[in-house]
Amino acid sequence: MSSQTQNTAWTIPSSASKVSDLTKQIFAIPSPGPNQVLVKITAASLNFRDVLISTRSRYYPGDHKANLIPGSDGAGIIHATHPSSSWKRKEGKKVILHCNGWITGDMRNLDFGSVFGGMSQDGTLQEYIVVDDSWIIDRPEGMSAVEGAALVTAGTTAWSAIRSGIDMRMDGELEAWKGAWTDKRLDGKTVLTMGTGGVSCFAIQIAAALGATVIATSSSVSKLDVAKSLGAAHVVDYAQTPDWEQEVLRLTDGRGVDHVVETGGAGTLMKSIASTRSGGQITLLGILTPNAPIPAEFTPSVLFGAKTIRGQTGFSRDAVAELSAFVAAHSIQPVIAQEFAFSDMVAAFEALQKQNSVGKIVVKIADE
Repeated sequence: MSSQTQNTAWTIPSSASKVSDLTKQIFAIPSPGPNQVLVKITAASLNFRDVLISTRSRYYPGDHKANLIPGSDGAGIIHATHPSSSWKRKEGKKVILHCNGWITGDMRNLDFGSVFGGMSQDGTLQEYIVVDDSWIIDRPEGMSAVEGAALVTAGTTAWSAIRSGIDMRMDGELEAWKGAWTDKRLDGKTVLTMGTGGVSCFAIQIAAALGATVIATSSSVSKLDVAKSLGAAHVVDYAQTPDWEQEVLRLTDGRGVDHVVETGGAGTLMKSIASTRSGGQITLLGILTPNAPIPAEFTPSVLFGAKTIRGQTGFSRDAVAELSAFVAAHSIQPVIAQEFAFSDMVAAFEALQKQNSVGKIVVKIADE
């Protein structure tokens, strides 16, 4: 164990209204209690929720304490353990962190107050953090801390969305994974993804690895080339094709896709519904477009098309562990858009706020 005694962190002051209000503070390094681990965080990944929280946006539910440490995603090494910890004598082990108290079971086990960097639970934009044993997951072999941090929220959100189209119950509890991790369980299915942000990049990789035909939308040739490199069989430039749902129908011979991984929200939802086959599914997991009233055609489109719209919020520790095994089996590497130094946190948030990155924005906190 190092002799370091200070824990540097970035916090959100009570008066914060913009990302430039983020403030660096110094705390004492915490000590693990019973069945807990002290993790040295070496990398963290940012999510758009971090912008919403740091600016106290009305689009994020609830409020947070003053001087909250934001950030939900982190990777690092086990630094110290309590004598009762199941991870004792594993100091130096490379790990990723689950980010909330939902360990197993269904969505009812998610307490928003327990999510890292959300309301009262300090997050990962700090050098050291104490977590319960059950929040620790082995990092996939050969994966860097930067890649491991990028895996957690974006990857598991995409994983949980796609799993819902295979054998997840409507209450959100995972059924046991059947067969090998490399089985092509979506062979013959078509999945539509939107954009080339972190979640969508993972959705393309996961769906393609499972054997699905992936149709990806984005707004430029360069971004569409990335989507192709990740496994998309077809791409649609929505900037050049505003009625992109018609192109999706053309690509599927008028049938529509089996599943849409919907990250846009109100501004794209009706197009996603139009792109979906009768009896198909839309998993809604993003609010990247402004909210809007429900249009008149919404109800008949869903009702007479027998289409399911399912919200995807959060994920269990079981889902993170599943994803870790899956990406290891398929050698999936997270797409990193930009890497920032820990001292450049405001710049990292400003880059995130622009919403134009391909892949994940990550912060390197320390060497391992």
